[in-house]
Amino acid sequence: MFSKIYSLGLHGIDGYVVEVEADISQGLPGFDVVGMPGMAVKESRDRVRAAMKNCGFSFPVSHITVNLAPADVKKEGAVYDLPLLLSLLRAGGQLSLSLDGMAFIGELSLTGDIRPVHGVLPMVLAARKAGLHTVFIPQANAAEGAVVDGITVYAAEHIKPLLAHLAGEKPLVPLEKTAFRPHADESTPDFSEVMGQVVPRRAMEIAAAGNHNVLMIGPPGSGKSMLAKRLPSILPDMTREEALEATSVHSIVGELPADVGLLSSRPFRAPHHTVSPVGLTGGGVVPRPGEVSLSHNGVLFLDELPEFTRQAMEGLRQPLEDQTVTISRASGSLTYPCSFMLVAAMNPCPCGYYGHPTRECTCSPQNVKRYLSRISGPLLDRFDLHVEVPPVGYTDLNAKTKAEDSASIRARVNTARQVQAERYAGTRVRTNSQLTPALLRRHCALSDDAQVLMQSAFDRLGLSARAYDRLLKVARTIADLDGSEVLRIDHLSEAIQYRSLDRKYWRSR
Repeated sequence: MFSKIYSLGLHGIDGYVVEVEADISQGLPGFDVVGMPGMAVKESRDRVRAAMKNCGFSFPVSHITVNLAPADVKKEGAVYDLPLLLSLLRAGGQLSLSLDGMAFIGELSLTGDIRPVHGVLPMVLAARKAGLHTVFIPQANAAEGAVVDGITVYAAEHIKPLLAHLAGEKPLVPLEKTAFRPHADESTPDFSEVMGQVVPRRAMEIAAAGNHNVLMIGPPGSGKSMLAKRLPSILPDMTREEALEATSVHSIVGELPADVGLLSSRPFRAPHHTVSPVGLTGGGVVPRPGEVSLSHNGVLFLDELPEFTRQAMEGLRQPLEDQTVTISRASGSLTYPCSFMLVAAMNPCPCGYYGHPTRECTCSPQNVKRYLSRISGPLLDRFDLHVEVPPVGYTDLNAKTKAEDSASIRARVNTARQVQAERYAGTRVRTNSQLTPALLRRHCALSDDAQVLMQSAFDRLGLSARAYDRLLKVARTIADLDGSEVLRIDHLSEAIQYRSLDRKYWRSR
C-alpha cells in the first residue's frame, strides 16, 4: 500500500515542503530510504521501528520504500522521524485518517517521545507560505511555533496524544499566538558606567544611529571592550521582521532557548580570536551559519582584532559589502543573511602603549609595523568610524557627576532611525550605512562650503571611492542626529575626524 505525509525541511535559512512517501510491497523484508537522505535520516529507520513496536504497533514485515521528495535536495537531521512513522502506519493500514493539508516534524525517541528539532520557525513559515493549514511540532519547540500567525500549530510530547487528537478522541489545544514585544536585554550594562571618553561615546552613538562599523584603537584598560559591550543598550528595538530574520538563523543552529519564540533584543556576538574562518563566516561539511549570520540585525564584536587569523579577517570583506554570505559546496550553495554592525577593538602595538602619553612603548618600529600590517587596507577601509580611545584620567574616574545613561542616548538614536525609516520607505534600505549609490546622491547633498571641505579632505587624505561614500553616510547620520536635512560643514568635518586614525597609525610607520 502507498501513503503520503507532508513534512518540512531546510535549505539554508528557508524552509520548504517535503513529501514523505511510503510504499509497502511484497518481497524480501527491507527498509530503503531514498531522496538524498543524510546519515541522521538513514538512522531514522531504527528509531521509527523501535518507536512503533514500543507504542503497540506492528512493524510491517515487507519491503518498505520511503521517498523524500523533492529527491534532488539533500535532507539532513532527524526532523522526518514523525512523518515517516505516520506514513508507515497509513501505508500498513494501521491508521486510516485524512491528513491532507497537515505537516509533521519531530525527532522520535525509541519509546515514542517527540523530541525537539532545529529550524522550527522557518519551517512553519514555509508551511504557511505553501498553503498548508496545520503543523504538528514537538512540545519543546512550542514557543517558536506560536510565533507564526495564519496557520494552526499543535505541539505534542508523544505519539499517542498526537494520534488521539487526529482520531478526534482527545483534541490537543492549538498554540496561542504570542505577541511580539521587543525590549532591551536587562542584563546589558549601561553607558552611565563609562567615565570620560566623550569622543568615543559620541562615536558609538553615531554608529548606533546609522548602523555603522566601528574600529576602536587604544591602550589596554582604556575602555574599548566596555564601550562595545554597552552598545546594545543604545540600539533601537528590532521590528518584527528583523526579529523573524534573526530568530530564524538562531533556530536552525539550535541556539534558541526552549522558552523563546522570537528574539526580543538585538544579537551581540563576541567570538574569541581563535575562531576559525568557518566558525566566523560559516561553512562545514554540512554548511551552517557562522558568527556573521548569528549577529544578523545585531552586533559582531571582534576584540583584539590583529590576533584573528588573516583568513578569518579577510573573510569578512564580502559579507560586509553584500550583507549575505554564500557557502558553496559540491552538493550546492546556501546563502545566509548577515546584515550586522561590525565593532572591533585593538591595541596600537603588541605591548599596547604606542603613542601613550605617560607610558613608554617597548616595541621596536618593525614590531609595531608588523602588528598593524595584520589589518589589511581593504578591511580597514570598511570601517566607517576609526575611533581613538585614550587612557582615562584620574579626574574622570573620580568624577562625582554621573555620565549620561543609555536611555537618553537611545532616545536620540531612535529619533534618527525613525527619520531614516521615513526617508527610505518603499526601498530595501533601512539605515544610512546601507545607502546605495543612487540614494547616496539623492539624500547626501553637501552645502557649498562642505563641498570645498570634502574635496580638500579627499585629496589630502588620499581617500578611496569606498571611503568617500562612507564619509557621506556618516555625515548623513550626524545630520540626522542634528535634525538637519542638509549636510553642513560641521557634519562633514566631524565625519572626517573619524577617518584619520588609519593615516596616523598605518601611514606613519
